Amino acid sequence: MKIIPNEIEKIEILTLQDNYIDLVMRDNSDIVERAMPVKEGEIKNSLLAEHGFSSLVTVSRGNQSRKILFDFGFSAMGAAFNADALGVDLSDVEVTALSHGHLDHVGGLSELIRRAGRKEIELIVHPDVFRGPRYSIVGEGRKVKFPEFTRQKASEAGVSVIETQGPRPLLDGDIVFLGGIPRRTDFEKGAPNLIYMKDGKEIVDDIPDDTSIVANVRGRGLVILSGCAHSGIINTVNYAREITGVTKVFVIMGGFHLTGPHMAPVIGPTVRCIEEIQPTYVVPTHCTGRNAVMQIERQMPESFILNMVGTRLTFSA
Repeated sequence: MKIIPNEIEKIEILTLQDNYIDLVMRDNSDIVERAMPVKEGEIKNSLLAEHGFSSLVTVSRGNQSRKILFDFGFSAMGAAFNADALGVDLSDVEVTALSHGHLDHVGGLSELIRRAGRKEIELIVHPDVFRGPRYSIVGEGRKVKFPEFTRQKASEAGVSVIETQGPRPLLDGDIVFLGGIPRRTDFEKGAPNLIYMKDGKEIVDDIPDDTSIVANVRGRGLVILSGCAHSGIINTVNYAREITGVTKVFVIMGGFHLTGPHMAPVIGPTVRCIEEIQPTYVVPTHCTGRNAVMQIERQMPESFILNMVGTRLTFSA
């Protein structure tokens, strides 16, 4: 099934939640706009960094600009606090989407939806976002439970859930929600310490709900935005190309989930594949991990962009 996205003129990605913040970076450019720590003429406007991800995505085609919220951060108030501090108006958000059902992407749902000020706004998800119970195995077999995301919690947040296993056009085709992503590379095997319970048995959680959103910037190619890329960021990019029929890649951005000892062997082949894809920009966020981020920066210095809370990235035709 192919979904050919519209060619857009511009995409802006404003990060409402990420793991890192530096309010005196001073590296603004035509593409990068950092948050300013100034409010009412004084240096006092800080932002909250958390282990989570949330973004406000604006796509522009012709004279029309449209917005989607993609992921919602970790804590109930983190991304919402940042939206308030940045003076972000969420009232014109038309649709929302969730990359997967883990807390660090869905925790701030209710507060962000409240700021959008609209009941029954659509939340696009893969059906397995509601899988549970889910655990992480830490150390010598210790289970740490993930809070479950349920249909009741989604309803209480005021969204209208749209479940789709396959790809789906959003904003009349300006954005494509990828749905379930095939696992085809021989090195992106997921994290063996992530577990879920089914029929009383512990099973390695392959996180089938993991997904990304994609846009197509005229003359530049695909912009692929992941949450955690538990499917593997290379699998994700390859599937985005397959679904859209567009082979040229402009931007790869998002969490690549390459942090921690289980994922260390995956860093090298992932970075080599990204180099072969030759995106114009690579923007690792959230769970990519320090070692992987540094390797991407070393090997692709002209393409690398450091992301952080409050950063607005603008990618244009």
